[in-house]
Formats: sequence, C-alpha cells, structure tokens
Amino acid sequence: MKNQKGFTLIEILLTMSIIAILFAVVVFVINPQLRFEEARNSERNIEISTILNAVHQYRLDNNGTLPASITQTPTEICKTGAVSCVGLIDLSVLTTNEEYLIEIPIDPNGVCNSNGVCYEISKTGNSGRITVTAPDAETSSTISISR
Repeated sequence: MKNQKGFTLIEILLTMSIIAILFAVVVFVINPQLRFEEARNSERNIEISTILNAVHQYRLDNNGTLPASITQTPTEICKTGAVSCVGLIDLSVLTTNEEYLIEIPIDPNGVCNSNGVCYEISKTGNSGRITVTAPDAETSSTISISR
C-alpha cells in the first residue's frame, strides 16, 4: 500500500473546531450590534448639532428672532417637504433656498412620525436657549445639545 500524504478526519475536525471557537470569541469581543448603535448615536449627535447651528445662524441673521414655530415644549421637527406639519415644529425657513440647510436631517433609524425626523427642539423661556434632542438614542444614551 502506498503512503499517502493528507489530513485525517480528526485533524480536519479539530482545525474547524478551533476556527469556530476563535470566530465566536472575536464576535463576542467586537460586539457588532453595539458598534452599529454607537455609530448611529454619533450620527445623531452630528445631526442635532447641525440643526442647532442652522437655528443659531438663522437667529443671528434675523436680529435674534427664532423660527416662529419653536415652543417651550420639546416637539418633534417636521421633515423637509412633508405633506403636513400639524403637531410638529416647522423649520422650513431653514431650508428655503437652502440658505441654512439643504434638508432637515432624519434620525438614522427613521422610525418616527411619517412627517417627522425623530429629533425634538424647544426653547427655554425668554432666555432664548435652544435645545435639540435625539429621543431615540440607543445604548441608554441621552443625546441633547443646547445653546
């Protein structure tokens, strides 16, 4: 009988088992779901900052006047080109002629009112302090920026 070179079934199974264990450890350590949640939260942070900057620039250009629809109650912002903004904050003055924003950013998950963007905006009393919040933030985070 010839002496054949190759791998035995035991060697192949052992190698596959080691690879499977290493793969499981890597997936557990990396935790891709958590990384995706953190990435979406980073995007939310950037987007609410963009909205706040646009409102602030509008205020500077209009002698301290805010868009009229902003109230003291945190309310969801209406999306650009929405059919109806009833019950939402209409910031279309920011997107007119794309002067401050091309369009109002929408939450990465996008699971919100059909005409909303899942971000809320409010002002504090007469101080004019504006707060933009991402109420659908993940990983038990609260994402809110005020100016």
